[in-house]
Amino acid sequence: MAYLLGIDIGTTGTKVLLVSPDGGIVARSNHEYPLYTPRPAWAEQNPADWWEATAAGIREVLATSAVAPKEIAGIGLSGQMHGSVFLDARNEVLRPAILWCDQRTADQCQWITCQAGEKTVVEETFNPVLTGFTAPKIVWLRQNEPETYARVRKILLPKDYIRFRLTGEFATEVSDASGTSLLNIAQRRWSQKMLAALDLTEDMLPKVYESPEVSGRISKDATKATGLAEGTAVVGGGGDQAAGAVGNGIVRPGIVSVTTGTSGVVFAHMDEPKMDPQLRTHTFCHAVPGKWHVMGVMLSAGGSLRWYRDALAQQEKAVAADCGMDPYELLTKEAAQAPPGCEGLIFLPYLSGERTPYPDPWARGVYFGINLRHGRPHLVRAILEGVSYGLRDSLEILRAMGLGISQVRASGGGARSPLWRQIQSDVFESELVTINVDEGPAFGVALLAGVGAGIYASVEEACDRTITVTDRTLPNDANTALYDTYYPIYQALYASLKDHFVEVGRLV
Repeated sequence: MAYLLGIDIGTTGTKVLLVSPDGGIVARSNHEYPLYTPRPAWAEQNPADWWEATAAGIREVLATSAVAPKEIAGIGLSGQMHGSVFLDARNEVLRPAILWCDQRTADQCQWITCQAGEKTVVEETFNPVLTGFTAPKIVWLRQNEPETYARVRKILLPKDYIRFRLTGEFATEVSDASGTSLLNIAQRRWSQKMLAALDLTEDMLPKVYESPEVSGRISKDATKATGLAEGTAVVGGGGDQAAGAVGNGIVRPGIVSVTTGTSGVVFAHMDEPKMDPQLRTHTFCHAVPGKWHVMGVMLSAGGSLRWYRDALAQQEKAVAADCGMDPYELLTKEAAQAPPGCEGLIFLPYLSGERTPYPDPWARGVYFGINLRHGRPHLVRAILEGVSYGLRDSLEILRAMGLGISQVRASGGGARSPLWRQIQSDVFESELVTINVDEGPAFGVALLAGVGAGIYASVEEACDRTITVTDRTLPNDANTALYDTYYPIYQALYASLKDHFVEVGRLV
């Protein structure tokens, strides 16, 4: 039998998934690594940690599955988008990678927009220049660490650094490259206008492929490190959101995914590229060849609940450890004790700035409306509701763009909670469905590898053969009516606090 390997270089860890052609999960592994915040609003990681986690994960799935390396027909790579890996002439990493959630580059975003011209930026990249994107990180390095920048010879995205370590090739693919502010989205190639405006050359960047295309093969050195068979094909893969969408079957118009992971993403397939006129969402190339997608992104979705767990829920963590439970399960059980609407408590989930609908690096998290009746259940449930309101912001934009939404599919860690699924269904005023596989981007790039290996004729066929709907959550009319009264208040809070966010941010 021919097997497929999907590798996802995430923000908290690297997941390796071994998949059979019918979509069955043969083996999986997950190896975590640290995230560093040397200053407020900064976020960095060491690429060496990604590689060590990847190699260890591959060795683990090979050992636990007893699958012979030569039986793996193809490998797909996914990863956190926008991160910058700077290599020197010896292909050595020059400094820690600056990540997608890093907010240091507000000034560089403005500089790029002025340098290239807003009209050129939008026409070429279909998006504004945002702090999370890659190009501002490059400019930041040039302006703030000129000695390091002078040594830069290659700039890679996180998953593409792992591709280099596996194959020796400098390559990327259209979905991940879309988030650099350097790709011509309509033409699916590097933008010569943007490169010229930023004084960059194309040879500093990797070659661009379509996601199912073979981009390289496992090298002899990688074989020694991982146990994979030399010469195994590695396809382009996808940025984590496009890859996760393939893993959720979002490969045709009408089906929308809502993913609640560290970040929160509302994702819709498009046959032709369209933009939100106000540029609140992102239009990128899809991992499906010749197709595009639009997505709204909130930076701290599940990340908000993780913050609460680590900062305020030491008691719950201890109890969960004693009982052998997941602390998130205990937190959501606690949240179920609070009524819908949390008796007026509203949470703004802007813990690390925001992207959709507010591209604002200064935005910060807020608990609004606390009174003496509120306890821990209210605090947790307010996070679940606040994140759901933020995701609804993106859904409303997609509806306004005229994208027909026939089905909403829930995925990510948040989708495992029946309570959070119900809250989302109530807030969205829409049925939510879940599918038989919830393995995220790693599963999606395994399917892309299957297309590249000839196991499936197309990405659509790969999804049809492996993905089915398994569960449905219907909105509660009473809850929906209540949330409809709170949602406008939630929206108004950002406008009221926007200027104060900037003032406090500059003080810090």
